[in-house]
Amino acid sequence: MAHTLVVIRHAKSDWDVDAADRDRPLAKRGRRQAPYAGRWIAEHGIVLDLAVVSPAARARQTWALVAAELDVPPPTQVEEAAYTFDGDDLFAVVGGLPESARVVALVGHNPAVEDFVQTVTGRYAALPTSAIAVVDVPEWGSVGPGTGRLVANLRPADEA
Repeated sequence: MAHTLVVIRHAKSDWDVDAADRDRPLAKRGRRQAPYAGRWIAEHGIVLDLAVVSPAARARQTWALVAAELDVPPPTQVEEAAYTFDGDDLFAVVGGLPESARVVALVGHNPAVEDFVQTVTGRYAALPTSAIAVVDVPEWGSVGPGTGRLVANLRPADEA
């Protein structure tokens, strides 16, 4: 049974705030960007079964704004291992997803998300802030290099 991963890079964060990396919030621009990702997901009929979100403030805030645009937001799991800048670390996160969750959003950070998508699909997908890559894979437990197919890659805020 095919599964779909909707990879979302967090929206623009505020570098002017004196905070640790994990605690850095979204910038005003990021708070404007993130809802577009949610609208794009809703407009394309993507119904999420689960969202896995980095514990970083900017990722959690991005997800809150994305989820607010969905008719039925999925259960959310804040995952410590998603707070990484190494794409290889995301294989364990995705590989551990429940097979019953057929469509999952993963909200994370660069360069990890770009590296992960490129390794899984064999194609480069640009993921600037608030961008999305949609990847189809056969099953979560077998995700590895070259096992996925890039279905979409865009920055919804740029299309508005």
